[in-house]
Amino acid sequence: MNKRFFVVDLMLWMLSGVYAVIVRTRNWLFDRNILQSKSFDFPVISVGNLTVGGTGKTPHTEYIISLLSRSMKVATLSRGYKRKTAGFVLADELSTGATLGDESYQIKHKFPEVVVAVDGNRRRGISRLLANKNEQSLSAIVLDDAFQHRYVTPGLNILITDCNRLFTDDHILPYGRLREPIHCKNRANIIIVSKCPETLHPMDFRVISKKINAFPYQTLYFTTYQYDEIYPLFKDQASSQPIVMDDLSKGIYVLIVTGIVSPQGIYEHVEKFTPHYDKFVFPDHHDFSRKDYGVIQKKFDATQLPKIILVTEKDAARIVNDTQLPDELKPCIYVLPVKVKFLAGQEPKFNQQLLTYVKENSRNLRFSKKEN
Repeated sequence: MNKRFFVVDLMLWMLSGVYAVIVRTRNWLFDRNILQSKSFDFPVISVGNLTVGGTGKTPHTEYIISLLSRSMKVATLSRGYKRKTAGFVLADELSTGATLGDESYQIKHKFPEVVVAVDGNRRRGISRLLANKNEQSLSAIVLDDAFQHRYVTPGLNILITDCNRLFTDDHILPYGRLREPIHCKNRANIIIVSKCPETLHPMDFRVISKKINAFPYQTLYFTTYQYDEIYPLFKDQASSQPIVMDDLSKGIYVLIVTGIVSPQGIYEHVEKFTPHYDKFVFPDHHDFSRKDYGVIQKKFDATQLPKIILVTEKDAARIVNDTQLPDELKPCIYVLPVKVKFLAGQEPKFNQQLLTYVKENSRNLRFSKKEN
């Protein structure tokens, strides 16, 4: 058995070497301008990571959108992972998770005033947004999951790494979870260590900072997750008596259903309120089938306690328009929102860095300079 594991380990390590050569070659072609990367005379902010999923890109993208949209018109652009459409799609009131992808639909639902678009070709997507006469007042575009999309050179490149699995401690795919070698972090202007414990000690800050070894042109930030109050996914079908997190301590059974990379933080949060919970864990971006709903319903019906089903915002975006979802489950489904919180008093510094970048590179400022 040990020999078999050794052989598998060796094969994965060898495949990682092949993958690393391919990635290094691709990056070398971009660095030498053999493959062309386009810069835009417009504020473009990229949010991404070096690893495969699970670092918290979307909550940080939402934080940036929330910050900027208070004083300007913002657009967000992603490839729309696992959507059932192709090419450039601009979100409207008829959009769903199937047409936009989970994250983009989630953002449009939470920030209806924000322009949301999807396109696998980010260069084309940005050009379409800037050429759209209805969006001429845009002040910034935020790219979600675009660190490896080197056909676009963003003005501000934000790299996110999970505190529990730093990219410095990881390996190239498929032996590890890295999409690119560690040195590619050099392209980032900002590095954010996400999912930190809220009680991160000063020594931990120093140890992580030393591991990351940020350059003078890079700013290092630390964030954690905060969970907001739960709310019914189908408000028109929910009970007349609203349920809040504190109510869970009154003996309410919670069935947690997730299709994300790292649901552990959700379990720890729910445990603060009740020991009466169970969980169904599905793969990231899982498309729920009729059979899945049947298994969930069977488990849910097995308890006689007052009960709810708890899902993430990303999973809610996937199931809210799903015709296979049983009607009898709809009144019981609640959503647990998550938001980003900066640690060590870093929030004002981060906010100022973003706002300064956008204001110094905004379209209106350029036009003003040209007129003067």
